[in-house]
Amino acid sequence: MYAVLSAYTNLKKNQTYKDKIMNENEIEEEIQAKNLNAPRLTPDIIDSLIKEKAFHKLTDVLTVCVLTLQNGFTVTGESACASPANYNQQIGEDIAFTNARDKIWPLAGYALKQKLYEETLWSQIENTTKNYVDYQKNK
Repeated sequence: MYAVLSAYTNLKKNQTYKDKIMNENEIEEEIQAKNLNAPRLTPDIIDSLIKEKAFHKLTDVLTVCVLTLQNGFTVTGESACASPANYNQQIGEDIAFTNARDKIWPLAGYALKQKLYEETLWSQIENTTKNYVDYQKNK
């Protein structure tokens, strides 16, 4: 049995990465059905941020996935099994990839929140500037 080295616990027993994507897509469909249109991340956006993926078998039980994002930043995910007799390359790569991909969500979430904050900040600056110009005109 595989013991996941990261904090990832969202994959249920016998659930594959493809099943997890189906769940993400089902959630996205529900969000759209409820007409929740505020800026948000989607599974497609997360996947579009991945430029490259590479897998490395570091020991007879450990697989590491390195995802390089479009901006050059890298995230990693790991998987390990307790016994070399249980090692399966595909299972190890699937778990390691899922763990690495899950690390993109909070990074992209921060980037989106920062973008929204900066848009609000620039809007406030523009309003302040406009108010100052109007004040100067009416002096």
